[in-house]
Amino acid sequence: METSQTHSSESMSKDLSELMKEATKEVHEQAENTPFMKNFQKGQVSLHEFKLVTASLYFIYSALEEEIERNKNNPVYAPVYFPAELHRKAALEEDLKYFYGSNWREEIPCPEATQKYVERLHYVGKNHPELLVAHAYTRYLGDLSGGQVLKKIAQKALQLPSTGEGLAFFTFDGVSNATKFKQLYRSRMNALEMDHATKKRVLEEAKKAFLLNIQVFEALQELVSKGQENGHPVQPKAELRTRNVNRSYEHGPAPGKESDRTKRKHTDIMPTTPLVRWIVALGFLATTVAVGLFAM
Repeated sequence: METSQTHSSESMSKDLSELMKEATKEVHEQAENTPFMKNFQKGQVSLHEFKLVTASLYFIYSALEEEIERNKNNPVYAPVYFPAELHRKAALEEDLKYFYGSNWREEIPCPEATQKYVERLHYVGKNHPELLVAHAYTRYLGDLSGGQVLKKIAQKALQLPSTGEGLAFFTFDGVSNATKFKQLYRSRMNALEMDHATKKRVLEEAKKAFLLNIQVFEALQELVSKGQENGHPVQPKAELRTRNVNRSYEHGPAPGKESDRTKRKHTDIMPTTPLVRWIVALGFLATTVAVGLFAM
């Protein structure tokens, strides 16, 4: 018994970033060995799933960053407060406007599982802010690392403009050197004052973050299988494409450029079976986290 306690104490003496990576290793390996990894790398992703994923990410990051702002001066989070470098809400708003149009707020769905994730983030931020770092580290550094791989794949598979429209989420303008920034973030996180009990709770929260991500995509899978978006049947592709072309010209787009952009953003690529396509989309969020943690 005493030996076990000594071993546990020695383990908790490691840096928090190292403990985080070890604690989520099993989840990472599961994600790494699933079919979606290979499928996504082949570019097997459809626009519909990509849009749904982006919408859920918006709700998640809105909640996360609201709670970060609430706790930006709290010693349990302040050292890792990097809004200019990391925050994603504004970038996701830009992407959603590109994909859904100016009325995107009325168009995007928020499934129950996404709402559950949002509620957990608010609960942690308000009641246990010392656990907030688990969510921030898991999401931001995962996106900063693995997201860069997915950006190139998504851009090619969905034929998105080379100028970056629809991919603002993956673009970290405030980070000039990702490797150096991750080193800085880890050092700041490792310097957070925590006792062993708190460290254990943070590690458990990191695992919970992975689970919440998985649940989000299981719910999105159900939406796709029912052919729904925001509670309504998804329009046939031709009708959707025509509607958005007309709406674009109502707002006075530049001739030629907008037409080409509209064709790009409403074209589904790689018409594989719904199951295969969804395996890819299901792994989108977990991929950024898994690849990111592995790269850190």
